[in-house]
Amino acid sequence: MTKAPGDRPCTKICHYDDDTGWCLGCGMTKAEKKAWKRIPAYRDAIRLALPARLAALAAEGHPTGEAARAKRRKE
Repeated sequence: MTKAPGDRPCTKICHYDDDTGWCLGCGMTKAEKKAWKRIPAYRDAIRLALPARLAALAAEGHPTGEAARAKRRKE
């Protein structure tokens, strides 16, 4: 499923890394998820940061994206 440019990157997993505060599903912080709704001008900056965050989480051994969803179901 391809997301349109205005679509939220949120994957509705909402499981956060304790050290960084980044969501394992999408990479956003709780504050960024709120800002996404309230400050549309901030969306491009949020989107640009997410791939690197998810890559960093994965490099530390965290399941990310859909893999985080599967892990969350096991908890």
